[in-house]
Amino acid sequence: MIISLAEIINTRNKSEQFIVPVEMEKFEYNGGSYEFARKDPVNLTVTNIGDKKVLIEASTKLALIVYCSRCLKELQYPMDISVTKDIDFNLSDEDRIKNLDETSYISGYNLDVDILIRNEIIVGFPMKVLCSEDCKGICIHCGANLNETSCDCDDTVLDPRMSVIRDIFNKFKEV
Repeated sequence: MIISLAEIINTRNKSEQFIVPVEMEKFEYNGGSYEFARKDPVNLTVTNIGDKKVLIEASTKLALIVYCSRCLKELQYPMDISVTKDIDFNLSDEDRIKNLDETSYISGYNLDVDILIRNEIIVGFPMKVLCSEDCKGICIHCGANLNETSCDCDDTVLDPRMSVIRDIFNKFKEV
């Protein structure tokens, strides 16, 4: 949802509160698409702090449906998002880039709440999610979930870099 900040910027000490729904249907990141299990509305407060500067405060609770990195079990990953940003509208887009202020959620005097929340999800998104710390994963040979069942597959993992030496030993065995 896009919120116009023009009136807030032009009125000194003005503060407005908004309750904004998250309009993203899915969260897409690194080639993956993640459904939302929970999407609370965003509690947003925008305050003019003087001299064309605004303070943006936002908070929400979300839960994404993700999969265990070892056994592929479906999980809910909860996230409490809390954002506080100072935006100086005296700076040009080029000045913001020089100051490493990546405000992709600001376009002119408009605030895109979905992009603001998406950026915060990316910051808090885990590299790896496990269903439990002692997750055994899946068998690399038969694909069985080792948390639920065991299999009789050979679990010896050989280092592929040693294959040349293994071949030499196998040739000497034949002699």
